[in-house]
Amino acid sequence: MVGVDVLNTGVSFFSDRKLYQGFISSKIKDNIHGIIEAGFESNIYQKNNYDVKANGPFLKLGVFYMLAKDPENEFNGFYAGGKAAGSFYTQEYMAVPVRGYGGSSSSVSFPSSTQSSYWLEGTIGGRVQLFESNFFIDVNLQPRYLLFTTKQDDIQPMIVPGFGKSSSKFNMGFAWNLAYKF
Repeated sequence: MVGVDVLNTGVSFFSDRKLYQGFISSKIKDNIHGIIEAGFESNIYQKNNYDVKANGPFLKLGVFYMLAKDPENEFNGFYAGGKAAGSFYTQEYMAVPVRGYGGSSSSVSFPSSTQSSYWLEGTIGGRVQLFESNFFIDVNLQPRYLLFTTKQDDIQPMIVPGFGKSSSKFNMGFAWNLAYKF
């Protein structure tokens, strides 16, 4: 099965976040399916006097288990699983707030640099066949936990492509895919 995240692609036309991703999944055995997701994200973070931009590709590898499936079509149903993910991206800090002497504040900038981040991601979702075709709608939630990230001058990344915009180790993703089963 091959799919494209049509929700995030569509939203990209109306927001600063440009997220394009797709997946390939295949049944391994019984109710177990393997999945590979890949994509590209470009985003900006302008909050609390920070001005940051990041962009780059990401890759996710994992498996999911069909928890409940339609007896007439084994690809219809609900599933849960997990993935290991990573991103190799470029980031640039145009402004990072710095507290000065006597409570004054200013900002400093840092040149563009290449970074990498790695995380674990759960997946909980469902898929349903569109009419009598080979097309499916696949919707899922993706709770994420950031395991490791490189840092530029000890600054925690504000944006990690594929992980999202966050200054914490936890984040949540969502995908609404249109998929085709060969």
